[in-house]
Amino acid sequence: MLHRSVPKIRWRTLAYIPEGPVVDWTSPTHDPADWLQPLLDHCATVGAFQVKMGPPIAARRWDAATVKQALADADANRPEDTYQLTSLGAIPADWSSPVAPAVVDALQSAGGAQMASSGAGFADVQPRFVYCVSLQDRTLDDVFAGFNQLWRRNVRKAEKSGVVVRLGSREDLADFHRVYVETAERDHFTPRGQVYFERMWDALNSATDGYHGMTLHIAEHEGHVASATIMIRVGDRAWYSYGASTTADRDVRPSNALQWDMITRAHAAGCSVYDLRGISDTLDPANHLFGLVRFKVGSGGYAQEYIGEWDFALRKTWARAYAAYSARART
Repeated sequence: MLHRSVPKIRWRTLAYIPEGPVVDWTSPTHDPADWLQPLLDHCATVGAFQVKMGPPIAARRWDAATVKQALADADANRPEDTYQLTSLGAIPADWSSPVAPAVVDALQSAGGAQMASSGAGFADVQPRFVYCVSLQDRTLDDVFAGFNQLWRRNVRKAEKSGVVVRLGSREDLADFHRVYVETAERDHFTPRGQVYFERMWDALNSATDGYHGMTLHIAEHEGHVASATIMIRVGDRAWYSYGASTTADRDVRPSNALQWDMITRAHAAGCSVYDLRGISDTLDPANHLFGLVRFKVGSGGYAQEYIGEWDFALRKTWARAYAAYSARART
């Protein structure tokens, strides 16, 4: 559990449980009431005015073919009377969780509330919509064949263009960060400091049990870093967590080479899922996040929606004041 203090009042905190709590959500005997209220009571006793949690419960999935068809329909710019779907969530899912509705009901009954959607699927701290590639019971040839034509062509183009991918060390985080800052300037987001990634490295690579770890993947072209990514692995799941690329080397497709390298290594480590992390749920071609969906769907796989993050206000006045402060800080 993470605690964020109120500015200048350190004894009041927002308690945050990212992708948790860790319980057996799928057990037929599991009842959130058994632990939820005791958890909230404990947080109140240690000074928390609000608890935010993001149960790792998948609610719905859409196969690649379904997402591709939705993107094609959106691209066709059909008249409003024949095409009115503007978000992935409005499309019938290929799979729906039998567990999620009961969990949502329990969280609501306990006073949980969700932030209003930003309209792009990124209202939560952790993304509500992600894109994943299944590796379980599949060979690498199967996975590669599941890529769309553009992804396969770009992986081959990177190899023919002389892009070389290697694993980086902690010392290489400086090169990663330099390219990451360039990416942030180009794509208009605020970058994290290099120290943040060094602390990530130290924390995630301190264990020797082989159960989890952080790896840095570097793509070089003509002797310099063209792109770099960070992959996190915990158990049988791997996540593409951060990526950076130079503008000058885009044409040799180092990013596709890195994706294939991470997938290959995740497969070799016995991972069952490679998670490309967040996507927007927008189906509006004019939205600046539309291209992110298009890129990730090229990997094959499936889009997945979680039940999202839930807020429990333990001290409503403090919670409202903090929400107002956070809103001002974002503007």
